[in-house]
Amino acid sequence: MEPEIRLMTPEDVPAVAAIEAASFSEPWSEKAFLEMLEREDTLYLTAVSDGQVVGMCGLLIGPYEAEVFNVAVSPRMRGKGIAGEMFAELLHRGRERGAEDFTLEVRASNQAAIHLYEKNGFVTEGVRPHFYSNPEEDALIMWRRG
Repeated sequence: MEPEIRLMTPEDVPAVAAIEAASFSEPWSEKAFLEMLEREDTLYLTAVSDGQVVGMCGLLIGPYEAEVFNVAVSPRMRGKGIAGEMFAELLHRGRERGAEDFTLEVRASNQAAIHLYEKNGFVTEGVRPHFYSNPEEDALIMWRRG
């Protein structure tokens, strides 16, 4: 069954925070997600399957560009194409809100994510040395322009 991709709601936040905690070494808190949902310049989506939130992703949208945040899928649902569907919808909705260019940072070792981003037209344009901790690692700065 295909997941439903929809706007994140405050009711989704506990499940989103659990996915975040299972996916990142320095996860955002429920409070941080709730604060992002209140902002006019953000767009957060969730993937829902069988009534359960199984993925999430977000954008911070500026005048002509947007920064991608928090792309993650529940560990039990990975490998099913959910991230790809969700990410494509995020970019589509970001363009509808005026973003022409998109940027993100990703751990240099996160090959699955890098592959997803490259498949969606992103290219590496720089490196932020020692950007991540737990463990310490460089971040690749990726852009999709136009």
